[in-house]
Amino acid sequence: MARAINRLSARSVATTKAPGMHADGGGLYLKVTNAGSKQWVFIFRLNGKRCEMGLGGVLAVSLARAREKASEARAVVADGQNPILLKRAKAAVPTFGEIADEFIVTRSTGLRSEKSVARLKRVLSEKGYASTLRTKPVNLIDTEDVLEVLKPIWSTKAETATIARGYIEAVLSAAKAKGFRSGENPARWRGHLDHLLAARQRLARGHHAAMPYAHTPKFIAKLRERKASAALGLELLVLTAARSGEVLNATWSEFDLKAKVWTVPAGRMKAAREHRTPLSKRALEILELLGPGEPDAYILPGRKENKPLSNMAFEMVMRRMGLDHYRAHQSGTPHQVEHLQLYLRRSLQCLPGSWRRNGRLRIVPQT
Repeated sequence: MARAINRLSARSVATTKAPGMHADGGGLYLKVTNAGSKQWVFIFRLNGKRCEMGLGGVLAVSLARAREKASEARAVVADGQNPILLKRAKAAVPTFGEIADEFIVTRSTGLRSEKSVARLKRVLSEKGYASTLRTKPVNLIDTEDVLEVLKPIWSTKAETATIARGYIEAVLSAAKAKGFRSGENPARWRGHLDHLLAARQRLARGHHAAMPYAHTPKFIAKLRERKASAALGLELLVLTAARSGEVLNATWSEFDLKAKVWTVPAGRMKAAREHRTPLSKRALEILELLGPGEPDAYILPGRKENKPLSNMAFEMVMRRMGLDHYRAHQSGTPHQVEHLQLYLRRSLQCLPGSWRRNGRLRIVPQT
């Protein structure tokens, strides 16, 4: 005859004080210690061995919830598995947040700008767009969880949502590589989310307005009327055909004024290769006006200690000159300046007498 179950009541659980094991049935027991503490225990036999599994204390787990846990454990035993080992395995699986934090640290070392690191954290940190995923075991995250993050911003913040999806996919892929997930990635786009989310509309940006070459001398003349360091830096940018970030983050140690060469280290170049630029007479004059400074000091120091000028500094100069109708390029360099830079780069590359010898640049004038 099968033993009765649900023998205990909420009142008996609260009032029972006698130490020992008080059966509720179906392997569920209320265990009362000599000290008076109470906890739920599930007792079962597997492969002829008696096992005891804790289900939590009575203050945290109600009688009804204890019965649910015991029922779940009985089902596991019926399948020939050990619920204790299964519980430990689940506890060993990290949360999405734990994997995401490791991913942030690893990925940040390969990012070139603070802006990129900040964008990564805006998605994956505790207060980021994917914050609802952080407390969930990484092996249990499914498509619905991912959509819960993406749908609210998919149409209103399309670019951010696309970046967020990519980072979530990368974190889940990292979890799979560590052995915490299996199967397809629920954040993958092709053949999966592309059927569940609207295709992102590409913006027809067109080309930014560019300054005609004929206007460049007048622009440079007006620029030289301004004595601010940002104006000097912008002129140096034009003369060296550099990117705005390369100029803004330049330090005095990169300049060999005697050899008239500016060497940008590989770590600061987009192509990750050291780049040498010859310095013209005017470029040297600008550096003389800006400096000299300590080797590790920025040639264009900002208001904050040990920080360069803002990446908006050059664009603000253009705006004050009434040239804001020339849009700034997304790299931070005013587009008309990049247009001139491209012309200069191609001109230098086309000079047959231009080459490197013994680590120095040499340009032979054309006859």
